[in-house]
Amino acid sequence: MRYRWLDKPVGHAVLTQAYRANALFDAHREDPEFGYRFLADEAGDAGAAMADRTAWRICRDNRWWSVFGEKRSRGKKAGPPVHDDLVSRNFTASGPNRLWLADITEHATGEGKLYLCAIKDVFDNRIVGYSIDTWMKSRLAVTALENAVARREDVDGCILHTDRGSQFRSRKFVQALDRHWMAGSIGGGSGRPATTRPWSPSSACCRRTSSTAAAGPLARNYGSRS
Repeated sequence: MRYRWLDKPVGHAVLTQAYRANALFDAHREDPEFGYRFLADEAGDAGAAMADRTAWRICRDNRWWSVFGEKRSRGKKAGPPVHDDLVSRNFTASGPNRLWLADITEHATGEGKLYLCAIKDVFDNRIVGYSIDTWMKSRLAVTALENAVARREDVDGCILHTDRGSQFRSRKFVQALDRHWMAGSIGGGSGRPATTRPWSPSSACCRRTSSTAAAGPLARNYGSRS
């Protein structure tokens, strides 16, 4: 018995199209806010380069739309959590590396917007790690987490509490938590961590952000400093 596909093997063009579609799908799953141009950039970084028009056509055919391009009803909540709320508004810790909070803020500079993801230890209210980037992508949160872990090291069992932002719900961020034996926690439907009082990254981080414009390229990642 001879299989038909042996007589008509898959052509190079079909394989290329499949690789491109797979790369676009992975990028869309990681950052659902992105439009086709940003998805094309992400796919190119993954080794599946293509023109913006090609990315648009593939996204259109598969109905992979940016969540910002969809009409939303009034009061629509953020996406579903990938972790339970392990904190229940009890923002206290008996020691270091027991409970961390993470947040992302936006800062205007002379060269455009920068996004800062900072992680704070509830025990001593210190920023233990942060990351700065020009795009609010999953890697912003992942890099901040990696910096915090590198600084504190002994983080087994530490709870990291966040809001429902897609960066904190992304597959890469969840995998980073699992890799370091940490527990993810996502707050209620308000969109921000349900802290006893609003907090933003430390003024030291913000000062570092505002001075970045004079330092050269915008995209930078930093570990925390004492």
